[in-house]
Amino acid sequence: MSGRSVRLKSVPVQSLSELERARLQEVAFYQLQQDCDLGCQITIPKDGQKRKKSLRKKLDSLGKEKNRDKEFIPQAFGMPLSQVIANDRAYKLKQDSQREEQKDVSDFVAFLLPFGTKRQNKELSSSNSSLSSTSETPNESTSPNTPEPAPRARRRGAMSVDSITDLDDNQSRLLEALQLSLPAEAQSKKEKARDKKLSLNPIYRQVPRLVDSCCQHLEKHGLQTVGIFRVGSSKKRVRQLREEFDRGIDVVLDEEHSIHDVAALLKEFLRDMPDPLLTRELYTPFINTLLLEPDEQLSTLQLLIYLLPPCNCDTLHRLLQFLSTVAGHAEDSTDKDGQEITGNKMTSLNLATIFGPNLLHKQKSTDKEFSVQSSARAEESTAIIAVVQKMIENYEALFMVPPDLQNEVLISLLETDPDVVDYLLRRKASQSS
Repeated sequence: MSGRSVRLKSVPVQSLSELERARLQEVAFYQLQQDCDLGCQITIPKDGQKRKKSLRKKLDSLGKEKNRDKEFIPQAFGMPLSQVIANDRAYKLKQDSQREEQKDVSDFVAFLLPFGTKRQNKELSSSNSSLSSTSETPNESTSPNTPEPAPRARRRGAMSVDSITDLDDNQSRLLEALQLSLPAEAQSKKEKARDKKLSLNPIYRQVPRLVDSCCQHLEKHGLQTVGIFRVGSSKKRVRQLREEFDRGIDVVLDEEHSIHDVAALLKEFLRDMPDPLLTRELYTPFINTLLLEPDEQLSTLQLLIYLLPPCNCDTLHRLLQFLSTVAGHAEDSTDKDGQEITGNKMTSLNLATIFGPNLLHKQKSTDKEFSVQSSARAEESTAIIAVVQKMIENYEALFMVPPDLQNEVLISLLETDPDVVDYLLRRKASQSS
């Protein structure tokens, strides 16, 4: 170790490297077992990709729907979250590849065009000809073989690994760990044969494009819509949107799409997930946080969120961020000109009442079960709503990692990978400065 001193500060969990997030999961699990008396067994959730039976049932039921086309496999609805994100990424890579091919053709045409112009306009002066050839493609290389730097949007990690030149050749563990992380995707046999290696870069933000698109659309067009998520939608239009996302079509939601249709689509996606966003394994621990003292509830919720798979954690953050924004526009207000703005009336309690049962449940409930509400079920529903409401109201704090937990993560890494810790400390020091 270099002996440097680095003052740690709270950081968003998404800014941690893949390796740190994996170790944070272990540290949080240990703290929950040692320090939090939740009165139940706690297990680290699986990523959900192995639940083949529930997925099979989903596909079978989908195939039986009347007037439905059975020639495609769903890309979004009823799929494990990690698979949805893998499908999104595969589609994006395909799009990027097509764009690159189109750009190569355009560059090649732009490269040849000046020569054709010169042949057809031999009477022009050499200066005019020169001007023509240089003005065809401003700010672009005229050679089709000149590689361009990859656009920033396509870089997988939020931070680049700038200190790799400072490393010794014998630090193979670190060099191997510097590979960029990918969301869960179908691995090749070669990848399966070797151990999983975790990146020292932050994980690619794992939020399904359907969730992100719906949230963005509703943030832009629906914050002043009274009763958003409660007013009925067009089943036909929602089904059409659902099919388009399921077929992997690049759906662009704009002002022509009904607020209530998009709101219903988002609810359907969360409702149809084979495993709820907060996972079945953590259902009882999340509910039992209500048994703790108020000052302990938030820190325990935070530790439970750290146990979630990264795709669940990132998607939950995006959703809670959106719901918090909706709740912030619940009350009537006035703009800078003194004009009254009608609130949407959707408080955090109202939103938790609607979204809670979709985010946190032990098992899928049938309509028959809902028709007879037992007192125990009513109490469970109240607890679910209370937990989700607390998450909506405190989402910013819940997804921050305090210095003491970061320190525990680094100490844990120090036992196995001291060279990695030295690199991480250098990066943290450069970021804080």
